[in-house]
Amino acid sequence: MRGRVRVSAPPAGWPGWPKRAFDLVVASVGLIVLAPLLGVTALAIRLALGRPVIFTQRRPGRHARPFTLYKFRTMKVARAADGRLLPDRERLTRLGRLLRRTSVDELPELINVIRGDMSLVGPRPLLMDYLPRYTREQARRHEVRPGITGWAQLNGRNTLPWEQRFALDVWYVDHQSFRLDARILRLTIWRALVQAGVSQPGEGAEQHFRGRETATDAPAPDIEVAR
Repeated sequence: MRGRVRVSAPPAGWPGWPKRAFDLVVASVGLIVLAPLLGVTALAIRLALGRPVIFTQRRPGRHARPFTLYKFRTMKVARAADGRLLPDRERLTRLGRLLRRTSVDELPELINVIRGDMSLVGPRPLLMDYLPRYTREQARRHEVRPGITGWAQLNGRNTLPWEQRFALDVWYVDHQSFRLDARILRLTIWRALVQAGVSQPGEGAEQHFRGRETATDAPAPDIEVAR
């Protein structure tokens, strides 16, 4: 059946407790070291956009179990006369663009890593609406915890077609290792520092994944959009 995520036995080796221990240590140290940056960012968002500072949204985790994702808010709530949210590019603020270019908006996800919802490295958690649209092979991306960064992010991110991104996610599921995770983290930090390949032109929202669905089946807009 399309979109079904198979629940497998707990993995052995790196995908199991060694990776989880690595995630806990690095995420905990990261939160401590980055605490000043997190505080300044939260204050800037509070002054520029008001409350809430943190954007939350339900996303599918390992085996497609839902969890609450935490990110810094980057968009303002602006609506047209009919009450509909304005296009994402009109709601994305200058501060939001800066946070996205530097990937600082992703830092609260370190809390998700400590909670066990996510890993440092893995397929990016997308929208719950996408679950029934995956093929059986694409749904394999949920065999592991979603990540703050991943193999697809290093190979094109939003510029890639959905099918190619999912293929890269599944490749990671089958080839994950400490060496690969360390390489992905190292390159992610470097690209964030030089602001290379962080977002597609316009820095707005990416196109929704519709699978074989029609355009009318696209997810309803939210205060923020999945990236």
